[in-house]
Amino acid sequence: MTDVSIRPARADDFDAIAAITNHYITSTAIHFGDTPETADGMRALWRDGQARYPWFVAHDHDGAVIGYAKDAAYRTRAAYAWITEAGLYLAPDRRGGGVGTALYTALLGELRARGFRSVIGGIALPNPRSVALHERLGFTSVGVVKGAGWKFGAWHDVGFWQLALTDDGGPPGAPPGS
Repeated sequence: MTDVSIRPARADDFDAIAAITNHYITSTAIHFGDTPETADGMRALWRDGQARYPWFVAHDHDGAVIGYAKDAAYRTRAAYAWITEAGLYLAPDRRGGGVGTALYTALLGELRARGFRSVIGGIALPNPRSVALHERLGFTSVGVVKGAGWKFGAWHDVGFWQLALTDDGGPPGAPPGS
């Protein structure tokens, strides 16, 4: 992984981010989308949550984006303000070389710094590489929703893995709105 660097996402990364995402939308059941994403649409999602939810990219020595990790609200009600849901997508030829670990490590560090309590990773199953990555980083399985999504003529289960980001079970200070 010596030829790879990790940094926060920038507005000009979203052509590559959309292309990576669209590989998973059009050719796998890993992403349940059925319509390709546009760079502008993904950029808008990033901008809307940028102040609260970090996104990171991995790029090679030429500056080409080869993967990204993103974070978003787990649920929108105020009670869920300190738990997030993460996503990780790599260019298909960059899987298995440590890029995902580096991206997730950066994302998790930033989530801790921002005071989040825990993070959820949802994984369309089967996906042994993603399960192994999450478990290697300390996530634990918290359940499976059977037949959660229909794609490519079949039902797919979704497993959820959770990682506590604080030692005391909560974020620093009082929850928002208290």
